[in-house]
Amino acid sequence: MPSATPSPAGDGRRPATGTEAGAAALLGWLTDPEAPRLCLVTGAPGSGKTALLGWLAAYGPRAGRPRRRAARMIVPLAGQSALGATWTIADRLGVVARSPGDLVQALATSEARPAGRTVLLLTDLHAAAEPAALTELIAELAGVGRVRLVVEARSDTPAPEALRAGRRVTVVDLDGEPDPAAGAPERPARPGPDLSDPVAVCVADPLLVTTAYVTGSAAAGIPGTLDGPEPSARPGESADGDHGGLRAAWMRAGQSLCREQPPAERALVLLAALGDGADPRLRPALRELAEGAPWRLRWARHRGDLTPPWPGPVTVLGAAGGPLEGTLLVGDRTGTVRLLHEADASPAGRLAHTVPGRITALAPAPDGTVLLLDDRGRLHTVRGAAPRAPYLERLTEAVSATLARHPGTALAAIAGSVVVGDRLGSVHAFGLTGLHQAASHSGRVTAVSAVESTTPFVCSGGADGTVRIWTPGRDPLSEPLVERRSPVVSLHATETPHGPLVAVAWADGLVGLHRPEGGRTLAFRPGPPVRAVAVTGAGSLLIGTDESLVCLAPRS
Repeated sequence: MPSATPSPAGDGRRPATGTEAGAAALLGWLTDPEAPRLCLVTGAPGSGKTALLGWLAAYGPRAGRPRRRAARMIVPLAGQSALGATWTIADRLGVVARSPGDLVQALATSEARPAGRTVLLLTDLHAAAEPAALTELIAELAGVGRVRLVVEARSDTPAPEALRAGRRVTVVDLDGEPDPAAGAPERPARPGPDLSDPVAVCVADPLLVTTAYVTGSAAAGIPGTLDGPEPSARPGESADGDHGGLRAAWMRAGQSLCREQPPAERALVLLAALGDGADPRLRPALRELAEGAPWRLRWARHRGDLTPPWPGPVTVLGAAGGPLEGTLLVGDRTGTVRLLHEADASPAGRLAHTVPGRITALAPAPDGTVLLLDDRGRLHTVRGAAPRAPYLERLTEAVSATLARHPGTALAAIAGSVVVGDRLGSVHAFGLTGLHQAASHSGRVTAVSAVESTTPFVCSGGADGTVRIWTPGRDPLSEPLVERRSPVVSLHATETPHGPLVAVAWADGLVGLHRPEGGRTLAFRPGPPVRAVAVTGAGSLLIGTDESLVCLAPRS
């Protein structure tokens, strides 16, 4: 399959010969706030369309005239399915999307970047594997205020007419004489990888693997190819069409798999996405290829798994100590909190509580008590088997009374302290010696965690994308532990035999394991949106999503 990557465009200021008028038209469209959000670049084969988009991607202000500009991102569509293009665009724009509809929704509800609307440069629509589905996706993206789109399509194909039907479009037509070489027959495409071979799909072009899984599965009559992941194929249930469970795992983790990465890391992501009904020969092959990855998979549980059963969608996570040592607390969107054995995620019961509505945070205390924060920002207490000390009762009652007046957005607990974040960016540590506060974030505090160590400290994450460390009673550290342009969605820190570890999940699907005392940061992207993370006392990383719970251990 020919490459759709535009050729270099010189110094970024001069367009290719013969496309000067088109370049001027593109710049006029780009600077006109009243212009349609969609621009179609069309023309005969060899008229310079792809080179023009390459020039536009590189074009910038002249030297000595610094000026902020909207980001411009090239996304080749040749050979792509709508799902593969969705994952590529989502990754470039810093959102997570399991389907084209998810992408449109994510962009419509996320904040625009400070530099202005991103410009997506989509090449070779006419050569896509699913041009009709991609045309529909492009039309929906054009209605989102966060992006503008430039789409290239040959004039001798149905794509331009389909794109113009019933919508406002700026058209740049390079209708000059076509390049005689452009009509030469294309070299035959190389055979695709064996879609049942886990090593072959990990070393192949992931976007072409996605296209092959989508088109091949559609022909076999397996539903859901464009609507995101499907339930794992269990023995006797479309196992052949699902390639032994490999296709279902690919669809589950697709956005992560389509990123640029070594085959070992892609193998780890695919291994972590396999359901328990997958062909037993897949795991050893993927495990061997993943030896070079920085993580080792301990276990994974997915929607449809039976042995042990999938615990349900994850919205909050907790790794307990004290009387609950070795137990995980997993809360779902209905407010149910399940207890699992940390060793293998097998069921260990449920938390007995009567909290109405959704639980947004949970905090296991060292004495076996579990504190819960509901979606109204109110505190609830679930007592353990042992009686609580009176001073702890008084402390939680005082915090509960405070949150009844000033709702919290995040919650943590250690011996003798309850830590709460609020929507204004402040972190409050309620302790036996009084109240300490820090204005740590710009905007809502999305997660807090407290660590019991020689010098206890609080870790907090915010909608501003920063993770900060603070010791109550002292001034907060001026520099964040880590800062990214994506909001923090979950955070957990704990003391381990290897020192304190901080797990952070961001809204763009990245999970990082950080060492506050210094050392290498490890990262992992499971593919779907991450809802919650936690670190066990032994240093393993737990990642919860709507359909999976995964446990990874850093390699020594």
